Amino acid sequence: MMGGVSSTSGRLDCDVLVIGAGIVGLSTAHALTRRAPGTRVTVLEKEPGPARHQTGRNSGVIHSGIYYPPGSLKARFALEGAAEMVKFCAEYGIPHQVTGKLIVATEHRELPRLHALIQRGRQHGIPVRELGPVQIAEHEPHVRGLAAIHVGTTGVCDFAAVTAQLARLARDAGTETRYGAAGQVTAIDRRPGRGVAVRTADGAVVRTRALVNCAGLHCDSIARLAGDAPQARILPFRGEYSELAPEREHLVRGLVYPVPDPAFPFLGVHLTRGVHGGVHVGPNAVPALAREGYAWPTVRPAELAGLLAHPGTWRMARRHWRYGAGEVRRSLSRPAFTAAVQRLLPEVTAADLRPAPAGVRAQAILRDGTLVDDFLLAEGPHTVHVLNAPSPAATASLPIGREIARRVAGALGDG
Repeated sequence: MMGGVSSTSGRLDCDVLVIGAGIVGLSTAHALTRRAPGTRVTVLEKEPGPARHQTGRNSGVIHSGIYYPPGSLKARFALEGAAEMVKFCAEYGIPHQVTGKLIVATEHRELPRLHALIQRGRQHGIPVRELGPVQIAEHEPHVRGLAAIHVGTTGVCDFAAVTAQLARLARDAGTETRYGAAGQVTAIDRRPGRGVAVRTADGAVVRTRALVNCAGLHCDSIARLAGDAPQARILPFRGEYSELAPEREHLVRGLVYPVPDPAFPFLGVHLTRGVHGGVHVGPNAVPALAREGYAWPTVRPAELAGLLAHPGTWRMARRHWRYGAGEVRRSLSRPAFTAAVQRLLPEVTAADLRPAPAGVRAQAILRDGTLVDDFLLAEGPHTVHVLNAPSPAATASLPIGREIARRVAGALGDG
């Protein structure tokens, strides 16, 4: 018996238990019920509602897939997912727009990376146009750059509304979702041939044939509760956003991104006109001092100690301390953050920028200090773990959910 959970023998409460009611968890529940109608699915979520963390705290961008190497899961699922997400939003009346976006080089040293993105976009079959300074100004009159590319398939949507719709579809197919203490996992007992039993904070035990771990910021902890030893540890990075003051929103028409640094899976400070209006600016990415550390004062000593005890944290810090120091400086210094924005938008001033809600990215890191750059799914007995699903996971959530459902069916011998 593991973690004080009673035996898994006896009646099963469901066929598949999904931990996490973010967009990936609920897409998985939806995919499971579509793949095999009548499958009994239960979703556990420790928050009082869905999409309370990564899903509901991002800039709402439907990514094209242009950043991701051919053959990677990110490329495959983002390319499929972007088109599917637009179709899903249209079918269910969810706010969305296919706006396209600019990726802008502001320095000569960025030009080779911009040209590499052009080639990658063409490899993926993504509509990409090269722009000079005059063409940049035609798209975004207040943005300045040496060169840019226009990516036609990028858009914006309301991912929280998408998640709510997935929850409704799953519920209509018989899925049960438990929130709060009834959805907070405290112990897991997994035995070969006998399924899985999960205890929740209210003392209930849920018995299931298979477990899917879509716990996001807590996915590695859930994997360890299940008795697995995940190869990666979650290192939370807080993405801090600002927004343009309403009277300055005219400075940005659509989506404007810098050329990304290939050493990091983050995309740098960018400009995003949201589907509900307003212009988000950011994020800069700093290590969070708790898994749900949405501000500097949020510190959870036990979680922080676990991060500091992981060798990958120190190896990454030694390798990339200069980059990290720059991000921390922009976090703590309003003039430094403003200067970063001015690379793309020279007219902006510190007075134009207002604080906006932050997000925390669940970024997996290996023991050697390498940041995991692709989606990472791992399987154990009766179990599928989603161990790395940061951006573009929201864009890619529909095909990710189908892939997880396929793996669950295989693990259960259902084909």
